[in-house]
Amino acid sequence: MTGDHEAARRLAAQARVVGRVSGREPWRDAVRWVSRGRFGHRASWPRVHRVDTPWQDTVSGERSGWRQRAANLHGQQVFAVDYQVCRRCRLGWVEQPYTLEPHQRCGLASAGLAALRAEYPGLSWHTLGGHFRSSQPFWAAIGARTSPAADQTMPAEVFAVLGACLALVRLSEQSGITAAAVALPRLAR
Repeated sequence: MTGDHEAARRLAAQARVVGRVSGREPWRDAVRWVSRGRFGHRASWPRVHRVDTPWQDTVSGERSGWRQRAANLHGQQVFAVDYQVCRRCRLGWVEQPYTLEPHQRCGLASAGLAALRAEYPGLSWHTLGGHFRSSQPFWAAIGARTSPAADQTMPAEVFAVLGACLALVRLSEQSGITAAAVALPRLAR
């Protein structure tokens, strides 16, 4: 076993000690709230801050609203995974877990994902792309009622509501009502 493999195994053992950067922008949230969503959206990807800790939890540089859990070894990011949780739906999603090749098979991915599961207990974890059990009939049915570019990154309940809203917007556009007049319904639970 090489020195880097041993260092990666020690890093995997530290997966529950995480440095965090929230990435929240209260002023942007306030502008978005005051303008009812018309202003305050990002024109570019967020700046991902580096934390001087072995493991870090930051905003994702690739997906808006997602987080990234990453492991750093000797100043280099050797493992990363994007994730998002919905506590209300009790679902968690992970996407693009990646470990640099020299550090694969050292337990970094297992430790990182196990730390996420421990940090968010009681969630059912999935990968993107509709990998829910028995989900194909649902996606076929809801996809037929919405657009072909339907986004499968949302939980079924949210996706169904947004699909219904798209149908309302289409109907309102056909009848001359502006899309701004169509209110998004609250998720009832």
